[in-house]
Amino acid sequence: MRQSELFSTTRKEAPKDEVSRNAQLLIRGGYVDKLMAGVYSFLPLGLRVMKKIETIIREEMTNIAGQEVLLPTLQPKSHWETTGRLDTYDSLFRFTSFFTKSEYILGPTHEEVIAPLMTKFNLSYKNLPIYIFQIQNKFRDEARAKSGLLRGREFFMKDLYSFHVREEKLEEYYEKVKDAYKTIFDRAGIGHVTYLTFASGGTFSKYSHEYQTLTMAGEDTIYLCKKCDVAVNDEIIEDQKHSCPECGEGNLVEEKAVEVGNIFKLKTKYSEPFGLTFRDEDGSEKPMLMGCYGIGLNRLMGTIVEVHHDDDGIVWPESVAPFRVHLMHIGKGDDVRTFADGVYGTLTEKGVEVLYDDRVDASAGEKFADADLLGFPWRVVVSEKTMAKDGIEIKRRSEKDAKVRTVSEFLGEL
Repeated sequence: MRQSELFSTTRKEAPKDEVSRNAQLLIRGGYVDKLMAGVYSFLPLGLRVMKKIETIIREEMTNIAGQEVLLPTLQPKSHWETTGRLDTYDSLFRFTSFFTKSEYILGPTHEEVIAPLMTKFNLSYKNLPIYIFQIQNKFRDEARAKSGLLRGREFFMKDLYSFHVREEKLEEYYEKVKDAYKTIFDRAGIGHVTYLTFASGGTFSKYSHEYQTLTMAGEDTIYLCKKCDVAVNDEIIEDQKHSCPECGEGNLVEEKAVEVGNIFKLKTKYSEPFGLTFRDEDGSEKPMLMGCYGIGLNRLMGTIVEVHHDDDGIVWPESVAPFRVHLMHIGKGDDVRTFADGVYGTLTEKGVEVLYDDRVDASAGEKFADADLLGFPWRVVVSEKTMAKDGIEIKRRSEKDAKVRTVSEFLGEL
């Protein structure tokens, strides 16, 4: 893509009302635009990042036998009355239809949709287990939407629901999801600072688990066990008497973190209210056991930026970068532009994702500043100096030093 055709532009200054680093950099880079508190538009560059995150998640959910669906955002009030959550879920968006006078919910989560849906298929033990996931926008009436993409009122989430006949089968799949989540966060570039974290299981399980990423931008406090690389969240640390639930180690280190995912054994909490049962081998009807597993895509994107940035801008991991290469030409001569056009054509033909800064009205300083701000993995410069060596200047965004190579040598490095 040519940067001269990109409708979104960069900004020198961040909006004064944004204090989080992820929001400042994403808005300055033209990745997102803030419509109002907790609500962002994803512009072309930002949507490319979001789609890459989505692809990673979808691939790993498919790898553990997940079947993808798309459930309604609009939910009936009656389903929330059935589960008893209508007046206890503290961030529901509720409204009354002007025409029908019925009250509806904008879905913050989908247990109240997936459980009654599954009752319609007359399932037996032979049909189970089943694993259903979706990637869809959610709505939560956050009292304090803050921290950029880390806490929003409208956001995208992957939610996976599993359905089982026996508790040991739920436990087996729960462990598979743990492994899949680790793979997702590794692929997204934050696995090295993301920890499985013990959290409260509520009234129906001793523990649930969160995935917490270490960053000073985090709103959560966790206590990290250096011995076995798990953590305990602030909610249950006292119950654990400041010891690790895995190894019993008492030397836990307090850290700030952002929750990027969670997994929960729901058991029969939502199947019983909706009469979600299965026919067992003996012909009896028994309540289905459920698990749920969530990842917020907006939050994951914001967290990646919080982990991967420097004073000059974002430093995207290659797996989620909107483009792999930021190509630019420096100098006003037609020869330089022609050479750069050729490099762009060659890289594109080889399947390399390139944003080509072909602007003629931007100075070299502006182009370099934009490249650092946007943060693609590779910067490639064509100038009279590089042409004299029949090459291009290449530099990794994560490194300081640049070097001149031929186009074929650069393709070899890629």
